This record gives sequence, structure tokens and C-alpha cells, in this order.
Amino acid sequence: MKLPAPSGCSGFRQMNLHRREAMRIGFCSALGLSMADLLKHEARATVEPGFFKEGKAKSIIHLHLPGGMAQQESWDPKPEAPTEYRGAFGVAKTNTGEVFSENFTRLSKIADKLTIVRSVTGKIPDHQQATYHLYTGYTPTTVIDYPQMGSVVSHLMGVRKGMPPYVAIPSMRGFEGGTGFLSSKYGPFQLNADPGARGEFKVRDFSIPDGVSMQQFERRKAARDIVEGQLRKLDADIDKVNTMDDFYKSAYSLLTSDAARKAFSLADENDAMRDLYGRNYELKQRAPAAVGERLLLARRLVESGVRFVSVNYGSWDSHVDIKGTCTEFMPALDHAISGLITDLDQRGMLDSTLVMVTTEFGRTPKVNMSNGRDHWARVYSMLLAGGGITRGQIYGASDATSAEPARDEVKLEDFLATVYNQLGIDSNEELMAFGGTRPIEIVKDGKVVKGIIS
Repeated sequence: MKLPAPSGCSGFRQMNLHRREAMRIGFCSALGLSMADLLKHEARATVEPGFFKEGKAKSIIHLHLPGGMAQQESWDPKPEAPTEYRGAFGVAKTNTGEVFSENFTRLSKIADKLTIVRSVTGKIPDHQQATYHLYTGYTPTTVIDYPQMGSVVSHLMGVRKGMPPYVAIPSMRGFEGGTGFLSSKYGPFQLNADPGARGEFKVRDFSIPDGVSMQQFERRKAARDIVEGQLRKLDADIDKVNTMDDFYKSAYSLLTSDAARKAFSLADENDAMRDLYGRNYELKQRAPAAVGERLLLARRLVESGVRFVSVNYGSWDSHVDIKGTCTEFMPALDHAISGLITDLDQRGMLDSTLVMVTTEFGRTPKVNMSNGRDHWARVYSMLLAGGGITRGQIYGASDATSAEPARDEVKLEDFLATVYNQLGIDSNEELMAFGGTRPIEIVKDGKVVKGIIS
């Protein structure tokens, strides 16, 4: 399915650029290295897989809402504020006695299963930098590229049940970062296909090309093994050979695994389960919302052994007509998140699966002259559920107009440190960059927010 061009400001539209390549160019220029030199010295962490033991959260489903979803129209409404701050929507009373925006009527009925952090603070209200900060724990620099959380988890926790440790649905977006100074083998397995798109859902890498029999495929694999063996005898870059070998082994394992092919398919899901997550929602130009199917597939993947699943949904850069943005994107979102949490809980998986719903920043307290809200990083909200996180809690608060934290401020680094902690990873541990010459904390100065851990 061809995705529509992103709306929003120019900075948000540019997020489809490949940030990793831009960072590599700047990095090479700063240090006077050629690309070959850079690849030779690509760093690997000294903390080996298996160093950390699994925590309460065995897997993470990370749903990201790119563009900056407004806290006022979601989990932190201000019904007592003047109209120009309150916005166009009313509230929904939760089953815990709190209020969400009326855009989240389904979530309000299962609020006892989740925690909302209303006092998150970022650093820079810029889409590209804030998104990178969210995914890596660091603001971007041309000197070093940091690994995103999924890649760190992939490196430190490794493969489970033969499944890729890290999967992106449907794919990664620009400026979310990448493997950084870790080996590229720790990057996500990208579907490059949308389970919610019209037509047959088929992950391209799970099928042998048309016209190629399994016997031919096996012969090609044997020939590749011979070529690789010769490269190892020559003066080849062993790091690159080893990395490619890992890629080929993973691909071959997936191609020949019935369990993997089944995990990456929705064919076994009945109508009742699809309805639980929500379906038949449409966006503008009659494009499928698809978020329900994406989260349903994410559940199947963690159930099959994937450790970290990243999902993207929507375009939330609402400088103009924020009511229209919410009306378009939120019904499917409300249905899908509530369906996912309910499903995980019914299956007994919620305690071991951490659901994390994020956005790179919030929106301005006051509605602007175009009936929209602009970028705002001083305070915004995130959702966490399962994985040893408290249930039925509103943690922290913003002030009367959602302009600043009123209590229990949670810096983004602290939020990320808490998520790592639930996985069993101490974010204060150091990974080694620049060929093992420079120790770098997984998250610099991140502190676990103990008030949201059950």
C-alpha cells in the first residue's frame, strides 16, 4: 500500500529522510574517516548477550504516535480551563474515578489496567531531535550515533524461540535512529508490509521468489557458504563477513520455520478477535487506519518469542484543525489499544508484556489561530501497561493549562530507564563505542521512577 504523504510542519515531513545515513556522513566528516574506515571501526558493546536476566517484562510492544499527540485531547484533559485551553472535546469518566478525553471512551473503561504518566518532560520541541531522543535516550550529535532501545534489547537479550528479537511494524520511520554504534545485525526485522492494508498481507522475506524451488534455494545457500568460506581465507573484513553471515542465517531460519511464518500471519485470528482490536476504520482518502491489525500482529509476535515490537500509527502534527486530526485518528487508536490490553490480560500475558504508548512531545496549552496546537516539550503524557507497572494509576500532573509539570516530573531519560528496568536491564551500564575505547551509558543520567513500579 502506498502511504499518503505526511501532513504537518516541514520538520515533520522531513522525518522520512534516512537519518542514519545523514549521521554517518557527518560523523565521517568530523573525524576524517572514509566509509570503509568507519565500517571497520563500527563499535560493539562489551556487555555480552545474557549478561542481564529477564525482568518482569519479557517483551515490549512500543506503539509510537509520530508528530506529537496533544495531551489535552487524550490523557490529560483540562475541563475546568478556559475554552481556548480546554479545546473542543469533553471528558470520559474512567473506571478509576479519573477523566480522559472523550476521544478515549474505550480506554476509560479499562483504566484500572494501565498507568498514565502526565508529567513527562522532553528537551527540544523539534520532531527529528525529539524522536531520536525518545528512541535512544540521547539528543542527536554528528560525533556519535546512539542505538535505539530495540537494538539495545536485541543485543543484550538475544534471540528467543528462534524469532527475531526486534521487529518493526510496518517499518521504521526516519529519525527514529538505528543500531548506532552497535553492529547492524541488531537492527529491526522490518515487515515492509502492513497487516491492515487492503489485499493479502504477505511478508516478502518469508517467501522464496517465484520460479525458485526449495531444491534450487538449498543449492544457492550451499554456493553462498562456499563463497563465504573463501572470503574468510582472504584478507576480507571479517566483521562484515560475520555480520552478513548472521543476516543470512536469520533469513534462512525464518524462511524454513513454520512457527515463524505462522507468527507473522493473521490468518488464524477469528472475527471476534479482530473486532476486539477494531477494524474497518478509515482515514482520509479512505485509507485503512490499520492500527488494530498492527497491534494484533504485535501480540502474536511477542507470544511467539519476539522481545521488542515497534509499531507506528497516525500523523499527529496538528498545527491546524486539531479537532479534525483527533476525529480522524483517535477512534481506531482508542479501540486498538484497549483491545490489545484486554487481550493480553485475558491471555495472562499482560504481567509479562510491557505496552508503551509514546509520542515525541505534546502540544501547546493554548489553541492557536488556526484551531490547532503547536509543538510543546515542557510537559506531556505517556501510557504504560503491564510488565510490572502499576495498574489504575495516574502518575504526576501538569498544571491547570497543561503548560508545566505540577508535581512528580518525569524526565524522558527517567521514563526510558524505568522501561529498561522492567526488562531487567540497568540503564546505567555502559556500552563501548569507537572500537571499545569509549564507554557510554545506555541512558545517561536516567533514574528509575519507583512510583510506577508495582
